[in-house]
Amino acid sequence: MNMPVKISSKGPLIAIGGAEEKHAESAILRRVMALTPKEAPVVGIITTASSVPDDVYAGYRDAFGHHGAAEVLDIRIRSRADAADETFLEMIRRSDVIFLSGGDQMRLTNILGASPALEEIRKHWSDGAVVAGTSAGAACQSRTMVYGGPADDALRKGAVKMSAGFGFVEGVIIDTHFLERGRFSRLMEVGATNPEYLGVGLGEDAAVQFDGDLIRAFGPGHVILVDSTGISGSNVFDLADGEPVAVSDVRMHALVEGYAYCLKDRRVLGPNELRAERLEHRIAYT
Repeated sequence: MNMPVKISSKGPLIAIGGAEEKHAESAILRRVMALTPKEAPVVGIITTASSVPDDVYAGYRDAFGHHGAAEVLDIRIRSRADAADETFLEMIRRSDVIFLSGGDQMRLTNILGASPALEEIRKHWSDGAVVAGTSAGAACQSRTMVYGGPADDALRKGAVKMSAGFGFVEGVIIDTHFLERGRFSRLMEVGATNPEYLGVGLGEDAAVQFDGDLIRAFGPGHVILVDSTGISGSNVFDLADGEPVAVSDVRMHALVEGYAYCLKDRRVLGPNELRAERLEHRIAYT
């Protein structure tokens, strides 16, 4: 039985593959801003994952300012004490868009995990705030996250390192910088050992929106989906750690802007189907 992909929130959830453009014409950041109904939203940048928070915050401050943010908050949570500080909690509450930067996802989960800050993010998100993350800030969104493993030879038992993420979305594993760093074998190893998970490989300057039963791709890059639910065989259970994995009948899909993947029936939807779906939705509510 396939693990259902569930999103436990009322607000939009966006995962970005990393290295997204930050100039005034950035398609991805413009899309993130368009998901909030506020005309001049407040954007909160959480730089916990980054080792250079000054540079990261400055880049997003300018980018989101170009896209009409009324204010861009520097939510500089650097320790577990900070993650309980009322100053930062209030900044999260004020943010219409909560943006998790890239960096080290283990730093992110170590500092924010089981903290008042993460509780506040979840609560605010359930009330309709947009939550978006890039690179490490995207990888942490799934219940189980990838945090390491070689790109060139990861199709070996135990090569991919996984840990608990934030659980914003369940039933998927998200990997970032996917095409640029050749991480195909990472999600194939994950699928061989955990076929219930849908692998979502985000190329740089590519993103997905988890939207009910749909995973919507956008941005100029590629989104690669690795579906292992139908694998017909693998030797993984016979292996010792480090030995090469054989796996057959893995399905892969490449999505670009305007395409989506339906989680209910495990198929790709093209632009025409999505337009028809939007039209049906509008008719149903008029």
